[in-house]
Amino acid sequence: MQPKKNPKVDLSKNSSLYFVIGLALILFFTWQAIEWKSYEKSLYDYEALNVEEDDDEEIPITEQIKTPPPPPPPPPAPEIIEVVEDEEEVEETVIESTETDEDEIVEVEEVEIEEEFEDVDVPFAVIEDVPIFPGCEKVKKSERRDCFQEQMNKHIRKNFRYPEIAQEMGIQGRVYVNFIIAKDGQITNIRMRGPDKNLEKEAERIVSKLPQMTPGKQRGRPVRVPFSIPITFRLQ
Repeated sequence: MQPKKNPKVDLSKNSSLYFVIGLALILFFTWQAIEWKSYEKSLYDYEALNVEEDDDEEIPITEQIKTPPPPPPPPPAPEIIEVVEDEEEVEETVIESTETDEDEIVEVEEVEIEEEFEDVDVPFAVIEDVPIFPGCEKVKKSERRDCFQEQMNKHIRKNFRYPEIAQEMGIQGRVYVNFIIAKDGQITNIRMRGPDKNLEKEAERIVSKLPQMTPGKQRGRPVRVPFSIPITFRLQ
């Protein structure tokens, strides 16, 4: 009787190889499942700023002002008043006239007086000619403040990036940035104050990318203009 199985077909011939491949695939998927990390999807939002908003903080009075004591009363006047006759002769002093005759008139050269302008900072809210943001050159003088604010908002939205480490740690808040627009239109003296160093660095990076502007003018002279802007970092 002949066997029905084909001697060339042996199912157990490569069973060990298939076993090794299957084991490797199982280990690979297991390792991927262990190392898999998921993060919560977070969106950031930009809150519109108000340029004219003053950021003044009330400073509590820690030292009590002491009023000086009242001065002592004057001494009482003497009851008896002695009258002393003035026997000394007083020489009268003659005051000579300071007017000059026509012969004594001396020609005086004209002296030019130069106006001295102190190097003071003029706030953005009260300056006569506000700094001109690139793109606002053709705008009317009365509308340059609004154009400045609009261009500043566009710049922040264009360069805004939420720090990844702040997203992972769930840090959010508002960063106040102060800087000065110098006489040549450059941005100088950038200072930040916020809830986290990473947010402060991001705010400094955004402000440092501001373009050179046309400087502000007071009485027709370029002056330094301090400017303050809040940037809000918010997770949703």
